[in-house]
Parts: sequence; C-alpha cells; structure tokens
Amino acid sequence: MIKNITSDIRYIGVDDLDLDLFESQYVVPEGMSYNSYLVLDDKVAILDTVDARKGEEWLRILEEALGGRKPDYLVVQHMEPDHSGCILALTEKYPDIRIVATAKALVFLNQFFEGKSFNTQAVKEGDTLELGAHTLQFILAAMVHWPEVMVSFDRKDKVLFAADAFGKFGALSKCGYFGEEDDDWACEARRYYFNICGKYGAPVQVLLKKVLPLQPAVIAPLHGPILRKDLGQYLDLYNTWSSYGVETEGVFIACASIHGGTLAVAEHLKEILLAKGCPKVAFSDLTRDDQAEAVEDAFRYGRMVLAASSYDGGLFSPAYNFLHTLQMKSWQKRKVALIENGTWAPAAGKVMKEMFGAMKEVEIVGEPVTIRSRMKESDQAALEALADAILQ
Repeated sequence: MIKNITSDIRYIGVDDLDLDLFESQYVVPEGMSYNSYLVLDDKVAILDTVDARKGEEWLRILEEALGGRKPDYLVVQHMEPDHSGCILALTEKYPDIRIVATAKALVFLNQFFEGKSFNTQAVKEGDTLELGAHTLQFILAAMVHWPEVMVSFDRKDKVLFAADAFGKFGALSKCGYFGEEDDDWACEARRYYFNICGKYGAPVQVLLKKVLPLQPAVIAPLHGPILRKDLGQYLDLYNTWSSYGVETEGVFIACASIHGGTLAVAEHLKEILLAKGCPKVAFSDLTRDDQAEAVEDAFRYGRMVLAASSYDGGLFSPAYNFLHTLQMKSWQKRKVALIENGTWAPAAGKVMKEMFGAMKEVEIVGEPVTIRSRMKESDQAALEALADAILQ
C-alpha cells in the first residue's frame, strides 16, 4: 500500500495477515505490518525493506511508487530479518543501489548474506545523507533493541524514521495507517514495547534525549501506524515505559493454579482489593492467558501479587516461566506480594522470593500467605493483611 506522508515521502510497507506468531512467540491476531519508506528527491532513498515473506508484494509496491525512477540508496536502520529480508532481492533488481548503514549493521549484512557483494557506505552518529531538498541525519540507537540500530531524521519535513521504536503489533489495514485512525494505539504498542524492547529501557531513554530536541513532526516506525498528531502522548508513554515508571495505578494479580485452589484464592483476593478501594485490579491466569499480556500488565502497574502452586518441590512452571521472562526483560522498581499453595510441602514461595530477589528494586511486601490445598476461613485474616500491605 502506498500512502503519502509528505509531498516527497511515501509509505510503501506491507501487511502480513497470515502471520500468527511474531518472532515465533508473540500472538498477533490482527497480523503484523512491515513498514518501509521512500524519499523522492534529486536522489531517491528507500528506508528499510520488509520480511522476505512479503518480498514480491513489496517489490511491486516499490516499483509503482518509484514511477520509473531507480533508487540511489537503501538506508538500513535495523538488520533483523523482518526488515532486511528483501535486501538481496532489491540489490539484484537495482544493482547500482548503495546500502547506507552503521558499521555494525554491515557486519550483520555479511552474516545474513554470506558471500554476496554489496555497494555499501558506513555512517556514524551525526552523519548526513544529502538527497536534494531533503537531508537525512543519522542517530545511533544501539540496543533499541539490537546493537546496530540507527534512526534517521529528515531535516526538511521533520520526519523521524524510528526503526523499531514506537512500533506496535497489528496490521495497518486493521488498525489504520496513521495514529489518529487507531482507536487504541497504546494497548498493542505497550505489549509490543515491553516484550520486544522492555529490557532496554536505558538505551531508549538515551534515544529519547537525542530526538526530543529535534521536535519531530512525524514519527514513522517499522511496525505500526505513522504518528503525526498529538505526538506528546506517544512520547510521554515511551518516557514512562523506558524509565520503568508506573503507567496505571492499581494492582496486577498473576496466578498459576494446577487444580483450581490457587485460582480461587487469587480471585478472592481481587474482591478484597476492590472492596478496600483499589482503583483497578488486572488479572491474568498464567496457565491460559497470553504470557506477553501478563508481562505487559506487570510493567503497566506498580504493584503485583503472584499466586502460584508448588510443583515438583519448586514452583509451578507457568509461574516460573513468567518470572524468568520478567528477569530477562529487566522488570524493576515494583512492589510484589506472594501467595503460595501446597498440599504436603509448599515450596513455591521460596522460589518466588529467590527469583524476585535477583531483580532490581523489587520489594516484597507483607507476609507471604501459604495456602494448604484449599482456601479456608482461617486464611481470611492473612489475605486481608496481604491486601493492606500491597495497597500501602
């Protein structure tokens, strides 16, 4: 699909509506977009290709957008295959094209396309590419979320080509090609950010400090809608997310139950919290719900309760996998309360404490509650006290 962003800049990306798992792990019921851009000036520049799955379609769109012209440059901002998958096909079709990328990206280029020869130009922080009226300024964005990443800023139209920053799950034919067409950008953008970039909050903060003074008028990511109105709302969310701040006041309850006993306790605690005035209680059954959604909520709220069964002398695997993912994503600056369940040898609490203890600035509040098989009237006081502790 070709969309005009400015008089000289085109969106030339593609949707993948057949993809069910992005990166072979994240459920994408609304598909995925692979965004690519074209700057038409005295010189012609393409900014990133798309996944090889959609290569033929993308090349047709590119040819139509070129209108008989030939591209001079391919700017590679990110070498991950969903953005670099068509580099070889592009260079075979347009053999004179020059690939502009960071030195690290050019190393990766040779790893992905071993034995192939390309016309390349390495760029570094602050370098520019003159196209005519348009000048692209390159800004390094290492570890957002790969080490070779850069973003590009068009000085004329103040368009920030943001690589994987400001992206979201979902095909644009579903959510809209521009941010103002999207009914709920934050929902899938949040799940995307914390699962793809959540570990790299500090590098995202560095990038924000570089690009905010440029005062971009448009943000053009490699996934998700082009953002061009009320940019402050998107920038504010990215600042909160990347600084591990609290976006929404409330408590997130994550539960991993084997036979339903632990689930009943967690659901009862939710009612206690609401009765005590908690403004919002989000809930996830870790045995059934999408783990990426649970990770999103763990970052969204400042307080969490983890209720989990004991299993094989340790922690029930859905809870263990969830905590392992939080460790990988650098979950931090949060308060957590614990509930364990066990019939003959409760062990979940010990493992949860150890795993949370390895995380940065995570405080365990209140006395962990131990349930023996099923919740009883005698457990009510301990659950009330746990609710008070997490709400303080």
